[in-house]
Amino acid sequence: MEKQLPMRFLSIAITLALGLVTLQGCAPLQPLTASPTAVVTETTVVKPADLSPIGKTNVTGNKVANLNLPNDLWERIRKGYKMPNLETDLVVDRTQWYAAKTDYLQRMGERSSKYLFHIVEELEQRNMPTELALLPFIESAFNPQAVSSARATGMWQFMPATGKSFDLKQNVFRDDRRDVQASTRAALDYLERLYKQFGDWHLALAAYNWGEGNVGKAIARNQRAGLPTGYVDLNMPMETRMYVPKFQAMKNIVGNPPAYNVVLTSIPNHPYFQSVPLQRDMDVTVAAKLAEISVEDFKSLNPSASRPVLLAAGTPSILLPWDKAEVFQRNYESSGLGRMASWTAWIAPSNMKPAEAAKRVGMSESDLRAVNSIQGKMIIKAGSALLVPRTMRVVDDVTARVADNGKLDLSPEAIAKRKKGAKGSKKVNGDGVTKTASKKSGKDKQDVNVAKR
Repeated sequence: MEKQLPMRFLSIAITLALGLVTLQGCAPLQPLTASPTAVVTETTVVKPADLSPIGKTNVTGNKVANLNLPNDLWERIRKGYKMPNLETDLVVDRTQWYAAKTDYLQRMGERSSKYLFHIVEELEQRNMPTELALLPFIESAFNPQAVSSARATGMWQFMPATGKSFDLKQNVFRDDRRDVQASTRAALDYLERLYKQFGDWHLALAAYNWGEGNVGKAIARNQRAGLPTGYVDLNMPMETRMYVPKFQAMKNIVGNPPAYNVVLTSIPNHPYFQSVPLQRDMDVTVAAKLAEISVEDFKSLNPSASRPVLLAAGTPSILLPWDKAEVFQRNYESSGLGRMASWTAWIAPSNMKPAEAAKRVGMSESDLRAVNSIQGKMIIKAGSALLVPRTMRVVDDVTARVADNGKLDLSPEAIAKRKKGAKGSKKVNGDGVTKTASKKSGKDKQDVNVAKR
């Protein structure tokens, strides 16, 4: 660039001096002046030897385009590494293990390509280490539909209670633990809080996996024993003991793929999706058709849409591939469809069997059970929100109160009969079990939560 600048100024000087260039169909070139009223009375031809390159100190202005942005998202992640490395035998073991699983890395890379750019953007805005974008590799292999044996759900693997504490809505129509944007926001909020609490990223990651209370207790035990309190010094369950080494292994491989004979899936450094407002209740199949993408691709970007319909009051926007957002809007505006949803919500007025509910809404019992995930001999409790066919008489979309808070409360048929026939029947909880059973169930849930935050 510096070699071209002298020739540029030489060209202008010669043009001004000779006055020979006038663009056809355009106004003649005006002389370079210090003010609009200045008049050039004498022309001096500048010799090449008199010209000097512009140095950095000669350039003014506080907005300069960054021409060094990486084309590859992996390179962008590498440049944002900020966490200290963990160097243990477990790290070496896990790095070798992942590096040998080339097919596994390939699948994870392809799956992550839809979500990584958004995660990196969010991390950079918060000034957080960009290697944290690799954490879903360890949590879920970047599968937003993943569900663990402990009921942790989504790409970032939130337990129900933890998800609710970070405002991830979970109801009969949607589960924000699966939502790409909502779960990422919650995960980064949680990681920021853990880092502020422990002041160490390795401890923060251990707490993300094991629970902040458990890590705090482990630190307190070491302090009482006069032992160090770093990550490698704490007594942890094997899952947590392996957790950070797995993360470090992925960080090592992404940081230097050739060193491990790994070829990463190429991911361009630009957005994969954008958010589009959802103005009406709409079937998932209709939304995909308007965007001109497959239902499978639509669900991969909107994994919280576990039902066949999207309720606008509860899902104000959807995610679409970057180049399909305008297509969706254009098709939506020109569709002329009177309605775009063939399903709506129906609130059970009283306790009833699925067969009775199906009869009331005009569908088969098998279809009612399938679309609402009702299994076995169950009683649908009063106030439950059920997805049912939308008739011609239903013109309004589902209200925000139902879309945001709809729940399906079921009770085993046998327990319901015992309750009805018993004298002074015991109060039942929302799951249809007695107080005694509920206490045991609660303890079981606590034990599960220990295993997975």
